[in-house]
Amino acid sequence: MYKILGKQRLIYRSLIGNYVKAGLIDKAIQVFDEMSNSDCRVFSIDYNRFLGVLIKNLRFELAEHYYNLMVSKGFSLSSFTYSRFSSGLCKVKNFELICRLFEDMDRLNIVPDIWAYNIYLNLLCSENLVDNALELLRVMREKGREPDIVSYTITISGLCRVKRLDKAVEMWKIMIKKGFEPDNDACRALVLGLFDNGKVDLAYELTVGDMKGKVKFNVVIYNVLIDGFCQTGRIDKAQAIKSFMIRNGCAPDLVTYNVLLNYFCNELMLDEAENLVEKMERSRMKPDVYSYNQLLKGLCKGNRVDMAYVLMVRKMEAKGLIDVSYNTIIRAFCKVGRARRAFKLLEEIQKKGIVPDVKTFTTLIKAFLREGNLRIANNLLEQMAKMGISPDRILYTVIIDHRCKIGSVEIAHSIFHDMVGQGIAPDVVCYNALISGFCKAQRVSEAMHLYEEMQSRGLYPDELTFKLIIGGLIRQMNYSLVYGVWDRMMEKGFTLDRDISEILINVIHSKDAS
Repeated sequence: MYKILGKQRLIYRSLIGNYVKAGLIDKAIQVFDEMSNSDCRVFSIDYNRFLGVLIKNLRFELAEHYYNLMVSKGFSLSSFTYSRFSSGLCKVKNFELICRLFEDMDRLNIVPDIWAYNIYLNLLCSENLVDNALELLRVMREKGREPDIVSYTITISGLCRVKRLDKAVEMWKIMIKKGFEPDNDACRALVLGLFDNGKVDLAYELTVGDMKGKVKFNVVIYNVLIDGFCQTGRIDKAQAIKSFMIRNGCAPDLVTYNVLLNYFCNELMLDEAENLVEKMERSRMKPDVYSYNQLLKGLCKGNRVDMAYVLMVRKMEAKGLIDVSYNTIIRAFCKVGRARRAFKLLEEIQKKGIVPDVKTFTTLIKAFLREGNLRIANNLLEQMAKMGISPDRILYTVIIDHRCKIGSVEIAHSIFHDMVGQGIAPDVVCYNALISGFCKAQRVSEAMHLYEEMQSRGLYPDELTFKLIIGGLIRQMNYSLVYGVWDRMMEKGFTLDRDISEILINVIHSKDAS
């Protein structure tokens, strides 16, 4: 009888195994149920194997069902299957069942594998449950499962993420004291965490300073430190780290050079920036589109627009790195009052087959309107229409603002309605332009209508909105409405200029006196 049942059990196991290999998990479940309901005895090993299949295929609800069934029959999982189960549940963040599994393991004196602990640690830290993570580390030590370098790296990263920097540094020092040599992942976790919280010096001290000669740092660690010192304006320290990394056999990469280039350009150290790019060009570290764009922006920011133009034509175009750099130069020409040169550049790029976008036209139209050259601005608008380029909210706002400034508030209002009709929602800047126009035209009631309308659209007036409305109402001596708007302005945390405040206060005092 026992031989017959044993043979039947082998048949069931074989069927389940074949269905699993074929990916027919539902069939495997059906056979397992048949085996469980037959006269064959189902052993702990059968549950371990079957639950392993369900876990692997992310069938966690079923896994929980069969786990409960197994426990009710007095069976338990192996340490490996418990570890797999808890790790799988981390993917779906089923904290309740994970905690229950750990309690069951504790009751059975089963200790999860280190990788299972680390996966759970990672989940806790990713959910910012760092106190739970620290408690889990304590339990690991208590159970004789000493945390490894991965455990510490995960916890340090989690502590940095929630700005528990003192604790992160404490964990780092514990890790070092225990004889662990932190790898680049561990260093990166600490450096990034401290860097994000402005602790660049401490990041340097704990890594490159303390671990010099013990850890071979990779270029990523050095780049984070260099970037950190650049962002705090300490270029001397950043360049010292670059020299240090070279001496220690770690070659700077493109990111290293681009970080330094970005600093030089932002600080308008343009000679240093050009020298760095030339050095890159002479070496095997060729500048990429980001490198050239940073230099181009720096030259434009420093009003060296002609040099930026030469850079674009002679180097970027020749290397096929033109991207949208022409917009940067067109904007720079317009900024320094050279709108016609910018217009000429538009014609040049069109001859080269480069299609301008709405930003290109917006920059040019705004410049010509500022110069009072309505003819060229209109020509540009016509050119846009022929090319099938529709104005966006920014361009509409530019035109509305110009019309209001020259006193054509009716036309501005009509353009505003056209914009809305095109499905483009106005923003606060657009409303402010039109409100300003109505207030200047002494049509404050219409400005007040726009003030109410923008709020009905879910837009909040900014400081300029309040000042425009209050200024218009004061000019019309409509103080009853002014005080209501002023109250709303103060509720939002904005303040009026002193001279306007004094006017309103004097009016209040005169009313009280009368």
